[in-house]
Amino acid sequence: MSATFTVDFFCSLDGYGMARGWPGYWGKEGPEIREDRVRTFAQEQVLVFGATTFRQFRKFVVEYDEPYYDSLNALPKIVFSSTLTEPLGWENSTVISEDAVTAIKRLKRTTDVPMRCHGSVALNRALLAAGLVDRIEVVIFPAITGRSGEAALFHGGAEFDLELVESTVLDGRTQKLVYLPHPHGAVPADAGPQRRTTD
Repeated sequence: MSATFTVDFFCSLDGYGMARGWPGYWGKEGPEIREDRVRTFAQEQVLVFGATTFRQFRKFVVEYDEPYYDSLNALPKIVFSSTLTEPLGWENSTVISEDAVTAIKRLKRTTDVPMRCHGSVALNRALLAAGLVDRIEVVIFPAITGRSGEAALFHGGAEFDLELVESTVLDGRTQKLVYLPHPHGAVPADAGPQRRTTD
């Protein structure tokens, strides 16, 4: 068994996952973004969260209405936390208090159900540095947040060469890029499947 682990990250063009004073989705959510989320969370998978992102999503699914929230509720969820305890207030959720790198290594060996982690900057930085991430899906919104930007997943982290396997334009303005990460310098010149591009 060998489960794949996908990092799923929304960001502005300058790489920030959120920004003070900007609305959700940087004010640029469109129907194709929502449809992409519906397709993404309709897949069989385990959702993985750090504690902060888990708390945020647990609140979002109650206070807001997105077409993929039923799938989020139904999917099995893991949250890494030393402070949260069960019951977690979100159905199908389990807390793991051990080191995330150790736990994900074990889970990748013992299950073939894919895992996906959205946001969760500190957690995903650690998993990237440990070489446990198989796919990076980045949705880049057409905004530069400059000084107000926060939660930059890749700033100051491990270095990778990225193999682009999919490129899609959503709502005519937002770019979804899917990469296979390789430690910097380790990618053969002829590596990888043919890129798929849609718009």
